[in-house]
Amino acid sequence: MDEPEGTRRKLVETKQRWAREGRLLTGQAAPPEQRLPPGQRLVTDWPVLDLGIQPEIRREDFRLSVDGLVERPITLDWTWLSELDPASRLNDIHCVTQWSRFNNRWDGVAVETLLDLVRPKSQAGFVSLGASDGYTTNLTLEDFARSDNILAHSWEGAPLTRQHGGPVRLVVPHLYFWKSPKWLKRITFLAQNEPGFWEERGYHDRGDPWMEERYG
Repeated sequence: MDEPEGTRRKLVETKQRWAREGRLLTGQAAPPEQRLPPGQRLVTDWPVLDLGIQPEIRREDFRLSVDGLVERPITLDWTWLSELDPASRLNDIHCVTQWSRFNNRWDGVAVETLLDLVRPKSQAGFVSLGASDGYTTNLTLEDFARSDNILAHSWEGAPLTRQHGGPVRLVVPHLYFWKSPKWLKRITFLAQNEPGFWEERGYHDRGDPWMEERYG
């Protein structure tokens, strides 16, 4: 077994055990007006979490396919993405491993802009997200379409690094950060829910930090 695969297996086994044991759960809930969700600790660095693989994707090789139940399926390359209306967002992020980081500034393209471009069909109610490292996750269309969500290519005024998901990652700040996949390469609109990598391994289908929806 090569090192990345061994790292991936150990990580998955550990986090599946956390789900079975309910690790980190406080049994509390809080309104979003409480800035730090239950059980979270504030950090000033930005921890790196992945499946043991950090794909290197040059901007000239970047492709993002958007398909499924949309009127206009597309494949965005870096040039096309750069020509879309730019957007910036300032938000907090919350990882299921119990850290939160406040006041992150992202630049990229608003999810709302992407939705206007592809025009989801009326049957679409869910979104499946795929990354270049093989990772997947799922969202309801309602959660995906929120105005604070962004396809981010920059953080704090600099291009996203490889370790943090560059060249492009999704940022969905109102849910735990496993719902914000790095190295984004595919967005598929669906009529029915399609659980992703962690959702199939004991993690919550939605992941609201204030409801402490860590596990299913």
